[in-house]
Amino acid sequence: MRTTRVSKRRGGKRKLVMAWIGRLLLKPFVVLATLADVVLGPLQKLLGMQRMGYFFVLPNLLVFGIFILLPMLLNFYYGFTAGDSILPENRQFVGLANLESLFSCQPTFLDPRSESFMNPSVCQQDRFWRAAGNTLTFVIFQVGVMVLLALVTALALNREVRGRGFFRSIFFYPVLLSPVVVALIWKWILQPEGVFNGILVGMGLERLPFLVEANWARLWVIVVSVWAQMGFHTLILLAGLQSIPHELYEAASMDGAGAWRSFRQITLPLLMPTMVVVLVLSLIRAVQVFDQVFVLTTGGPGTATLYMVQYIFQTAFDRQQFGLAAATSLVLAAVLFVLTLGQLRLGRTSEIA
Repeated sequence: MRTTRVSKRRGGKRKLVMAWIGRLLLKPFVVLATLADVVLGPLQKLLGMQRMGYFFVLPNLLVFGIFILLPMLLNFYYGFTAGDSILPENRQFVGLANLESLFSCQPTFLDPRSESFMNPSVCQQDRFWRAAGNTLTFVIFQVGVMVLLALVTALALNREVRGRGFFRSIFFYPVLLSPVVVALIWKWILQPEGVFNGILVGMGLERLPFLVEANWARLWVIVVSVWAQMGFHTLILLAGLQSIPHELYEAASMDGAGAWRSFRQITLPLLMPTMVVVLVLSLIRAVQVFDQVFVLTTGGPGTATLYMVQYIFQTAFDRQQFGLAAATSLVLAAVLFVLTLGQLRLGRTSEIA
């Protein structure tokens, strides 16, 4: 009996201590709630209950307007002006002159390819067309390889394998790193005195110019980009796979369908809406590639890894041609808009089918 009374007393003291700690922790929130009621109460009476939502959304709208909408409008204006000054009032309106400069190519009789844009050397802005060609090549290979690897990885992680959660974390970990950090790590690995060349020298082989030779540089830019971004798209595809009812696979198995037939007739059609999202996101990210390439190769060697966003950056801040850079960004935005609409329409068509 005495032991029971002692334990009850201790339990009562613990409850009192916990209640006191709870009140102490909640006190700042009570004070903040009181102040908010004092400040927002009259405002609610003035605006009304329905209009208070606009008041809470106003800070986000201001941030969006100042840092996104206003720069977009200024960029659109700069695309039709010329001059060295960055101030809008000191710039001269030139109309479509910047766009004409981008698409101006003079054919020569000595080169049969010069009438098209396949030969950038005859174009007035040859670096623009070299950047466009490099970007197109990068997008085709980077998006294709990354989506394929992300799909294969998602299919593997969707199975009942040991340590599945661990492998999911491993594949997603590069996404958490800053693109600059990723580029610096890989630059340290690929440089002439880096880890890979150290392994090659240790095996008695010669060093390879991973970031100095054009083809090697293009290859490693794609590899680093796929390594850094694949985990994000893998998780999206994995979520799409897990949303497919398991009963469909059981029914297909009872009908004698194999793994490939189940994938082709069940997995792929039901995963197509998620696949369209992955394609759109990866395409936009690939066209806008900048930070990793800027740190890894700075667009070199020569113009081997010069892509559109880096061309815009160099044109604006290295050459002080703000109007030409803005016009290039408008062209890039138009291309992205058309490609995104095409992919979305393709996704809707596949859903209907």
